[in-house]
Amino acid sequence: MTLEQGFAEFLTHLSLEKNASDKTVKSYREDLTQALTFARERTKKSQTDPADWNTRLLRAFVSWLHEKGYAKSTVARRLAALRSFGKFLCRAGTLKDNPAKGLRGPRPDKKLPHFLTLADIQKLLVSPPDADWAGRRDRAFLETLYSAGIRVSELVGLNLLDADLTEGIVIVRGKGKKERLALLGPEAIAAVNRWLVDRAALLAKVKKESNAVFLNKNGGRLTVRSIGRLLAKHLKSAGLDPRTSPHTLRHSFATHLLDAGADIRGVQELLGHKSLATTQVYTHVTTKRLQESYRKAHPRA
Repeated sequence: MTLEQGFAEFLTHLSLEKNASDKTVKSYREDLTQALTFARERTKKSQTDPADWNTRLLRAFVSWLHEKGYAKSTVARRLAALRSFGKFLCRAGTLKDNPAKGLRGPRPDKKLPHFLTLADIQKLLVSPPDADWAGRRDRAFLETLYSAGIRVSELVGLNLLDADLTEGIVIVRGKGKKERLALLGPEAIAAVNRWLVDRAALLAKVKKESNAVFLNKNGGRLTVRSIGRLLAKHLKSAGLDPRTSPHTLRHSFATHLLDAGADIRGVQELLGHKSLATTQVYTHVTTKRLQESYRKAHPRA
């Protein structure tokens, strides 16, 4: 079996057996296609022989990525894909040992997540006009993003049956299609309820049916891209940092909870983080803010 054949089987394995999301499969495809292309060019063969897929070749590939100026996060992702692919090939009997197992990834730069202050969040949430259906819809999805701390992909995937607005609970499907519960506060519940009235009128007007909570003017489900465009418009209207993304509201959600004394494991659960270490980055944010306040206020700092 050539590496190209193993690659095709690996992608099928991810999709069908591992139940990986389309986005995850796409990422693996891009990462490994680049590695296989590099291998063919390096060995001058039209198909990659499993015998050529060794640690020396993969180390050369990683060095090439660095030379081309790829970000550390991208190199780390490529390495993770190579390790997973190598593990699969070993199980399939194509390789005896995983050549990527011993390769070390670059140390990622520690970047604190960008977040909005409470005052900025308030400006953003009231930025969409409440006088028309589109504004009420936008208020509803902004309130939902911030109140529940969900990813934008989870937001656009919400269906009516996922939401219990009486209890303020929504079921979201996160990475790996894993389900978890997210919570909505009173303001978010009220905003979504107002939008649902408009939603019903919109569907009646366009003569369509939909399970999606958030719709465009044609009755179709809002997309990640359209949410980004709408957010950019409201950021400009509110005079806020244009670098803010939908994910910034998730960062703000976690930071504000921890600032207010929320238990970090509870925040981990709400965010759907597999590892507590992922959630702990927000403790660095709050610690940094405390240090800044200390240096400004303490007479001996």
